[in-house]
Amino acid sequence: MLLGLRTIVYTASNLPEAVAWYRAVLGEEPYFNEPFYAGFNVGGYELGLIPDGPTGTGGQVAYWGVPDAEAAFARLLALGATPHEAVHDVGGGILLGTVLDPFANVLGIIQNPHFQLPS
Repeated sequence: MLLGLRTIVYTASNLPEAVAWYRAVLGEEPYFNEPFYAGFNVGGYELGLIPDGPTGTGGQVAYWGVPDAEAAFARLLALGATPHEAVHDVGGGILLGTVLDPFANVLGIIQNPHFQLPS
């Protein structure tokens, strides 16, 4: 039985640089930071970073909940991400978009009025 999403892991060949970038994006320190893995607690879910493995746009995309998709998209671009898929409405008032982080991983954001973010 699946218990729900727990962790998404992104690859970055320069792990310290990736930790610094995600520290700026998330506004917090990783709870675990070693040369082989760094982990951030993001609203009860984990964003993990590893130094080895494939990156890029060929795999699945995890969408991180945000209260304002347009503002989150703009902030990620200001922090050095590049546009991948502009924010758009997929129906029912659900807005999503994706960027490429500086390490070529797809980072998805979603504003979904049908799900409330934990406060």
